[in-house]
Amino acid sequence: MRDVRPPGRLILVGAGPGDPDLITVRGAAALQQADVVLYDELASSELLSLATESATCINVGKRGHDSPTRSQQEIQQLAVNYALEGQTVVRLKGG
Repeated sequence: MRDVRPPGRLILVGAGPGDPDLITVRGAAALQQADVVLYDELASSELLSLATESATCINVGKRGHDSPTRSQQEIQQLAVNYALEGQTVVRLKGG
């Protein structure tokens, strides 16, 4: 018998101007449910604090068009890998 895991989820959340009071209700809920948060360098630490302590938060380093520390392909593959493990992944986009 194969070990079948339930599918994970990938949720894209816009950080907006960075103030946690201005994030959408659904965005805040997604962060609170996340197993993994892949965040841009421009995302505020206040927004990251909405994630649970057990969530894995990974800075994927995108700071705009000129200085990504990971390629878009690497970020996408990272998100897919965690989702295939059954994790709920939030991609927190800065700005």
